[in-house]
Amino acid sequence: MNVLFVVSECVPFAKSGGLADVAGSLPKELKKLGHEVRVLLPKYGTIPAHFFDSAKRIAEFEVQLSWRRQYCGIYEVEHDGVIYYFMDNEYYFHRPKLYEQFDDGERFAYFCKAAVETLYHIPFLPDIIHTHDWHTGMIPFLLKTQHQNTKLANVKNVFTIHNLMFQGIYEKSFLGDVLGVHYDFFNQVEFDGCVNFMKTALTYSDAITTVSPTYKEEIKTAYFGERLEGILQSRDQDLYGIVNGIDNDLYNPKNDQSLAKYFSANDLAGKKVNKKKLQEHFNLPVDEDKPVIAVVSRLTKQKGFDLVRAVFHEIMQQDVQFILLGTGDPEFEHFFGYSAQWYPDKCRVHIGFNEDLAHQIYAGADLFLMPSKFEPCGLSQLIAMRYGTLPIVRETGGLRDTVQPYNEYTGEGNGFSFTNFNAHDMLYTIQRALSFYEKPDVWKNIIKNSMKKDYSWARSAVEYEKLYTDLI
Repeated sequence: MNVLFVVSECVPFAKSGGLADVAGSLPKELKKLGHEVRVLLPKYGTIPAHFFDSAKRIAEFEVQLSWRRQYCGIYEVEHDGVIYYFMDNEYYFHRPKLYEQFDDGERFAYFCKAAVETLYHIPFLPDIIHTHDWHTGMIPFLLKTQHQNTKLANVKNVFTIHNLMFQGIYEKSFLGDVLGVHYDFFNQVEFDGCVNFMKTALTYSDAITTVSPTYKEEIKTAYFGERLEGILQSRDQDLYGIVNGIDNDLYNPKNDQSLAKYFSANDLAGKKVNKKKLQEHFNLPVDEDKPVIAVVSRLTKQKGFDLVRAVFHEIMQQDVQFILLGTGDPEFEHFFGYSAQWYPDKCRVHIGFNEDLAHQIYAGADLFLMPSKFEPCGLSQLIAMRYGTLPIVRETGGLRDTVQPYNEYTGEGNGFSFTNFNAHDMLYTIQRALSFYEKPDVWKNIIKNSMKKDYSWARSAVEYEKLYTDLI
């Protein structure tokens, strides 16, 4: 079948979070199953120019946004066997950042309208359009209300929720003044008196997926539902939870060129070398026996850093080293920056992001701390386990689905977890993990459990294939 992914970001071109990893990996896996999968995304000014060295401009047209007429150019690029369509409009997309612009609503309303119009100008008619998060939320609505008597009438839409918190909410006038849609449709796109991209997608999509089975159930409750739980309950029969995977080629300790030495589950000697190099890089005392707890994350309350801050001094009283790589809310950036000064021999903090350094941390650390308040899926815990770094997580969303707490009686488990969003529960779980670190044979067994599990997209791709097939 023909599948078109419409996304606001995609590895390796543009990334701010896990959505980009999904958009970069899942199409390749679906192609391995024999389907023709292509990807449409904005041609951001931040995308490295070398990706367009062999680009072909295959279409030019204008998009009507109420009283505005905006240019749209479509460039075609083949990368790693997948065809990508890049939507060119410098006014909307030649910006220093992907998001958080003053006119994001207009930018992504344009993206939605132009994405549908693109289907009349490219030599590719999809059976399935797979849209993702609020930035593409108007596409199902436009297909069902503006194009129902065209060649697109039989195109089915799958919409994936990556994070329900971000919904794309704009005032009522947005419907006519930007989208150019008659106000008779306002009730269909309205939530709490505003135009809501996410709610619109949940209403008009043929199927809705979330990025883990647990998150699918969580968002039907008031605590996690971000006020949309009623709509999600009403669409329960069309709601599916499919856990994310990771790109096993990109994250592979056997051949990752970011590492000081390769290693595998059957030969862990290289992991010790990577730990030594990591300690040297951060100018920490080199000590093979001292456990390293790592964080690679956005520094936000969603990620549980309130908990870490609350008991950080108690964590530092343990015989550990702590390494953090990330950027986010200033309150957490400042706290961890000061913490590195308070504990100069135990704590190192790198505010910012560096992909090579992230790989080195995944490979060289012993424990990976991820105490999220909520986590639709999470990729970091999967990457950490792929590199034999054992996760400490809160049991929510995809963290609950992918991390099996270690059971000392059966020897089963690939990490450590706690249930309540409570700082001292987290601290107890850290201390429990450290108690097993002191037992080398036990620790080695848990590492092997974590590294031998399949975290690839192959299994999830089969589930998406079945969903697509059932729809058409």
